[in-house]
Amino acid sequence: MTNFVIAIFSGTLLLISGQGITADIEAGKQKAAEVCAACHGLDGNSPNPAFPKIAGQHATYIEKTLNDYKSGERKDPVMNAMAAALSIGDIENLAVYFASQRGLRTKK
Repeated sequence: MTNFVIAIFSGTLLLISGQGITADIEAGKQKAAEVCAACHGLDGNSPNPAFPKIAGQHATYIEKTLNDYKSGERKDPVMNAMAAALSIGDIENLAVYFASQRGLRTKK
Protein backbone atom coordinates (compact mmCIF):
# COMPACT_ATOMS: atom_id res chain seq x y z
CA MET A 1 0.00 0.00 0.00
CA THR A 2 2.84 2.38 0.83
CA ASN A 3 4.43 1.82 -2.59
CA PHE A 4 1.08 2.57 -4.24
CA VAL A 5 0.73 5.88 -2.36
CA ILE A 6 4.31 6.85 -3.21
CA ALA A 7 3.72 6.02 -6.89
CA ILE A 8 0.54 8.11 -7.03
CA PHE A 9 2.21 11.01 -5.24
CA SER A 10 5.26 10.86 -7.55
CA GLY A 11 3.06 10.77 -10.64
CA THR A 12 1.10 13.77 -9.41
CA LEU A 13 4.31 15.72 -8.84
CA LEU A 14 5.48 14.89 -12.35
CA LEU A 15 2.21 16.16 -13.79
CA ILE A 16 2.35 19.35 -11.77
CA SER A 17 5.97 20.05 -12.68
CA GLY A 18 5.56 19.14 -16.36
CA GLN A 19 5.33 21.69 -19.15
CA GLY A 20 1.85 22.35 -20.42
CA ILE A 21 0.19 22.24 -17.02
CA THR A 22 0.39 26.03 -16.98
CA ALA A 23 -0.77 26.40 -20.59
CA ASP A 24 -4.13 28.10 -21.02
CA ILE A 25 -6.48 26.84 -23.73
CA GLU A 26 -8.63 30.00 -23.63
CA ALA A 27 -5.56 32.22 -24.02
CA GLY A 28 -4.51 29.99 -26.92
CA LYS A 29 -7.91 30.43 -28.54
CA GLN A 30 -7.63 34.21 -28.22
CA LYS A 31 -4.11 34.25 -29.66
CA ALA A 32 -5.22 31.91 -32.48
CA ALA A 33 -7.97 34.39 -33.40
CA GLU A 34 -5.40 37.21 -33.51
CA VAL A 35 -2.53 35.44 -35.26
CA CYS A 36 -3.43 32.09 -36.83
CA ALA A 37 -7.06 32.13 -37.93
CA ALA A 38 -6.57 33.94 -41.24
CA CYS A 39 -4.61 31.02 -42.68
CA HIS A 40 -5.29 28.00 -40.44
CA GLY A 41 -8.88 28.75 -39.41
CA LEU A 42 -9.91 29.65 -35.86
CA ASP A 43 -10.10 26.00 -34.82
CA GLY A 44 -7.10 24.88 -36.86
CA ASN A 45 -9.16 23.42 -39.71
CA SER A 46 -8.04 25.60 -42.59
CA PRO A 47 -10.66 25.99 -45.32
CA ASN A 48 -7.82 26.67 -47.79
CA PRO A 49 -5.86 23.61 -48.97
CA ALA A 50 -2.74 25.78 -49.28
CA PHE A 51 -2.48 25.90 -45.47
CA PRO A 52 -2.16 22.85 -43.22
CA LYS A 53 -4.90 21.76 -40.86
CA ILE A 54 -3.37 21.82 -37.40
CA ALA A 55 -6.41 20.95 -35.29
CA GLY A 56 -5.87 17.80 -33.26
CA GLN A 57 -2.09 17.78 -33.75
CA HIS A 58 -0.07 16.80 -30.69
CA ALA A 59 0.76 19.82 -28.52
CA THR A 60 4.44 18.88 -28.41
CA TYR A 61 4.60 18.83 -32.21
CA ILE A 62 2.92 22.25 -32.51
CA GLU A 63 5.15 23.69 -29.81
CA LYS A 64 8.34 22.34 -31.44
CA THR A 65 7.27 23.52 -34.88
CA LEU A 66 6.50 27.05 -33.67
CA ASN A 67 9.78 27.20 -31.75
CA ASP A 68 11.64 26.03 -34.87
CA TYR A 69 9.98 28.78 -36.94
CA LYS A 70 10.75 31.31 -34.21
CA SER A 71 14.44 30.34 -34.07
CA GLY A 72 14.74 30.17 -37.86
CA GLU A 73 15.66 26.47 -37.77
CA ARG A 74 12.58 25.84 -39.91
CA LYS A 75 12.23 28.20 -42.87
CA ASP A 76 9.06 29.82 -44.17
CA PRO A 77 8.99 33.61 -44.55
CA VAL A 78 5.41 34.00 -43.33
CA MET A 79 5.63 31.53 -40.45
CA ASN A 80 9.05 32.83 -39.35
CA ALA A 81 7.60 36.33 -39.08
CA MET A 82 4.45 35.16 -37.31
CA ALA A 83 6.33 33.00 -34.79
CA ALA A 84 8.95 35.68 -34.10
CA ALA A 85 6.32 37.77 -32.33
CA LEU A 86 5.11 34.90 -30.10
CA SER A 87 6.23 34.52 -26.49
CA ILE A 88 7.02 31.13 -24.94
CA GLY A 89 3.64 31.33 -23.18
CA ASP A 90 1.85 32.14 -26.45
CA ILE A 91 3.42 29.08 -28.08
CA GLU A 92 2.46 26.80 -25.19
CA ASN A 93 -1.09 28.19 -25.17
CA LEU A 94 -1.49 27.82 -28.94
CA ALA A 95 -0.15 24.27 -28.77
CA VAL A 96 -2.66 23.11 -26.15
CA TYR A 97 -5.51 24.99 -27.84
CA PHE A 98 -4.97 23.47 -31.29
CA ALA A 99 -4.30 20.04 -29.77
CA SER A 100 -7.69 20.25 -28.04
CA GLN A 101 -9.53 20.89 -31.30
CA ARG A 102 -11.10 18.20 -33.45
CA GLY A 103 -9.36 17.78 -36.77
CA LEU A 104 -11.68 17.64 -39.75
CA ARG A 105 -10.57 15.57 -42.71
CA THR A 106 -11.18 16.53 -46.31
CA LYS A 107 -13.63 14.30 -48.18
CA LYS A 108 -12.30 12.66 -51.34
